[in-house]
Amino acid sequence: MKYTELGQSKINISQFALGCWPFAGGELWGKQDDSDSIDAVNESIENGINFFDTAPGYGEGRSEEVLGTALLNKRQSNIIGTKVPPSDLSPKNIRKACEDSLKRLKTDYIDLYQIHWPNHDLPINDSVNELKKLKEEGKILTIGVSNFGKKDFTEISELTEVVTNQLPYNGFWRAIEFEIKPLCVLKGSGIICYSPLAQGLLTGRYRKVEDVPDGVSRSRLFSKDTSKLCRHKDSGCEGLLFDCIDKLINLSNTYEIDPAVMSLCWLKKQKGVISMLVGARNKKEVILNKSSFEKEISDEISNLYNEITEPIKNHIGDNPDMWNAISEYR
Repeated sequence: MKYTELGQSKINISQFALGCWPFAGGELWGKQDDSDSIDAVNESIENGINFFDTAPGYGEGRSEEVLGTALLNKRQSNIIGTKVPPSDLSPKNIRKACEDSLKRLKTDYIDLYQIHWPNHDLPINDSVNELKKLKEEGKILTIGVSNFGKKDFTEISELTEVVTNQLPYNGFWRAIEFEIKPLCVLKGSGIICYSPLAQGLLTGRYRKVEDVPDGVSRSRLFSKDTSKLCRHKDSGCEGLLFDCIDKLINLSNTYEIDPAVMSLCWLKKQKGVISMLVGARNKKEVILNKSSFEKEISDEISNLYNEITEPIKNHIGDNPDMWNAISEYR
């Protein structure tokens, strides 16, 4: 497992991270036993993962609570990343949100504290000043952001060191390559990738649009008429998408590599990427991802992968927002 330092913090995070949103269960994820979640954390640690990502918004704090329990006797050797919601970016609310997260996580410090989304109704300098105070007090160790586009990222990075930007990035969603990814690389801010397998589309599990669940087909890869959960008005690119899926499966068969493993290996070769959030609800799902941790692909495979997915990249364009045609990024 490869590890990368967060800025100059001496905190090194694993190239693969456990995304802990599924621990929340509920309507989005279905029934989730805490024992399964704790087993997933323990198996992750056994396989070299030391970075765990969560947020207060994941099940109204439930994900944080379960993660805190799982890491109770393993805190010093593991890294917790959580987030402050955009609605809590006033100085007073930031402090309360941080202290609430600390309680749920059963810890006295947060390694990576991320602004979950920008809030354009509040001055960012006030938010940053409070984050700096929390850092001086040792309640947070580093500052990161999530879902920040070029303008927002430029603004905050002029006020403080921003060690990471968490963004949607995968073979079918390469919009960040146009603007925000090069800027993060220039500023030395690592990219944490969420949805690295495009919500399962890159596993080869779905071969036609009818197979895709509503929660996945609500993205801008699909027509506005495909999912009742859709928030955009785009026509999508379903024909192009499933043509690319077929080609990627053929590529994986040619080189005798699992399509999901191939996609994760392609992603970790991309400049600026320091960690990928892989969701797992139990020990078995962690083990399924295990082969990706040490596997590498050749430049030849990577170049062919680029060629296959390039048409989708060009169709989607430079809007990184997976769900809204009028982007919430700026």
